[in-house]
Amino acid sequence: MVARQIAIDGPAASGKSTVAKLVAQRLGGFYINTGDMYRTVTRAVLDAGIDAENDPEAVVALLARIDLRYRLVDGVPVLHLNDEPVILDSIRAPEVARVVSYVARIAGVRDWLRERQRETRALGTIVMEGRDIGTVILPDASHKFYVTASPLVRAKRRLAQAGEVVDGATLASVAAEIAERDRIDSTRAVAPLRPAEDAIHIDTDHLTIEQVVEAVISRVREGQP
Repeated sequence: MVARQIAIDGPAASGKSTVAKLVAQRLGGFYINTGDMYRTVTRAVLDAGIDAENDPEAVVALLARIDLRYRLVDGVPVLHLNDEPVILDSIRAPEVARVVSYVARIAGVRDWLRERQRETRALGTIVMEGRDIGTVILPDASHKFYVTASPLVRAKRRLAQAGEVVDGATLASVAAEIAERDRIDSTRAVAPLRPAEDAIHIDTDHLTIEQVVEAVISRVREGQP
């Protein structure tokens, strides 16, 4: 099979992570979650006691002391921080979700992670999801998709995800948090959240995960050699 680079972008809680993972499985490729890379850096920032919003220089300085990359474990890409597998529950905690957009808007962080994300192309066919994959990380990807949903639907999905919100969170509070993250991600000076000009848009409001996966796979297979 010819190696392909499939970029799936979209805002928080749009369903892109689940879709990307299933597409990778169906196509026999490797799933790369760039959001987890930003969350891992954010976790390291929090553990170091750094205020990411007000001290971006300290965040960039921290990068010199860590190693972050995907490594194959039993044929599956696993994110490693300083040679140790990343514990996913620790990077998906509410305190990480509140800060990650501040870390992600730092140019030095994005530059540092961009090269590590591009390294995964050596694996073969990859399905990479994030916010700037089709526009910055893999601008020459063979297939680009922008997966989105309405703010209300995304808030409902996030509220239903265990461990992703604080205790006592309401639909209104989660919707407000997502709206703020959208604002930060879409207005940052470096690699803002936006669809690539040649990306295929998929609105998931009224689609099941399976329907979205089939839509992506059918478009990929239409263009295969």
